[in-house]
Amino acid sequence: MQNIEIDIRGQVCPSTLLFALKEINAHNGELRDKSVILSFLTDNRDAVVTIPESASNMGYAVSVTKREGYYVIEVRKD
Repeated sequence: MQNIEIDIRGQVCPSTLLFALKEINAHNGELRDKSVILSFLTDNRDAVVTIPESASNMGYAVSVTKREGYYVIEVRKD
């Protein structure tokens, strides 16, 4: 499974959410085939709520991991 890392650090909501949704839609087929995981790197606390909520509503599994100074939001299909 390929992991695509997308760095959106420095961006604020709603642009973090809009950018994430654009990437999720662009990789929709690969996500549904379970051939890819999207990892969003963000330092925006609002994005830690909005991106997982939206991706979950779209039927994707989401995990959030706190790293030093930023978060990793992984979006995948289980």
